[in-house]
Amino acid sequence: MNIILKPVVTEKMEKLSEKLNCYGFIVEINASRLQVKQAVEEFYGVTVKDVNTMRYGGKRKSRYTKTGVIAGRTTNFKKAIVTLKEGEQIDFFSNI
Repeated sequence: MNIILKPVVTEKMEKLSEKLNCYGFIVEINASRLQVKQAVEEFYGVTVKDVNTMRYGGKRKSRYTKTGVIAGRTTNFKKAIVTLKEGEQIDFFSNI
């Protein structure tokens, strides 16, 4: 089971990583903090100091088309903010 789905690369997360050495990831909805910590340490080879998680509920969306209104829902997801040990960092763009 893959715990880490994708990293969160936004301007806000870039500022957090520069200032507080925190990185964001979208993770499996039922992954625990310990599982997230182990997955990040194993995949990126860094030492994790702290993990904060937050769950997001999906939003209701609707759009107007030729055939009428289509209503739907976005998926639920869980985000983890991982704080690394002082002096360590993750470079998401190293293999481009």
